[in-house]
Amino acid sequence: MKPQDPNSTRPYLIRALHEWCSDNGFTPHVAVKVDDSVQVPREYVNNGEIVLNIGLDATSGLQLGNDFIEFKARFGGQPRDILVPVGRVIAIYARENGQGMAFPPPSDVLAGAAGVVKEPALMQDGSDPKPLVQLVTEPVGTDGSDPDGPRPPAGGATRRASLKRIK
Repeated sequence: MKPQDPNSTRPYLIRALHEWCSDNGFTPHVAVKVDDSVQVPREYVNNGEIVLNIGLDATSGLQLGNDFIEFKARFGGQPRDILVPVGRVIAIYARENGQGMAFPPPSDVLAGAAGVVKEPALMQDGSDPKPLVQLVTEPVGTDGSDPDGPRPPAGGATRRASLKRIK
């Protein structure tokens, strides 16, 4: 297993968002791009990805390190040791509202887009595989007003990013 670049901000952002979720009563989840370096129950992997609840109530011995996320959790009532290289985390978000952060995919997935590593192109039924999480943006006023409330005048709006879980 190759450790994450020591100068990467990814592990620090994961820890910060985990703390933010916990402090606000939200349940932190991570979406992980699975390969041979990821130790998770393979029966729960969908389209090469898995979403893991990393809340303190769902894990035992959680360690959010610079190179790996490690913990014990129950899957179908069976205790499992989980080991995720930080570089395989593609998103961390709050389950309740989808707020969080998406990260660039691992370099081997990017290389796959260039034809170096082959990723599965289609599902068995011929459809495109759908990701477990998707980054969505919604308009919000420059003052942080609710997007469903009054809209600011043209030119005064920005976009707020959040994660939407797709099933």
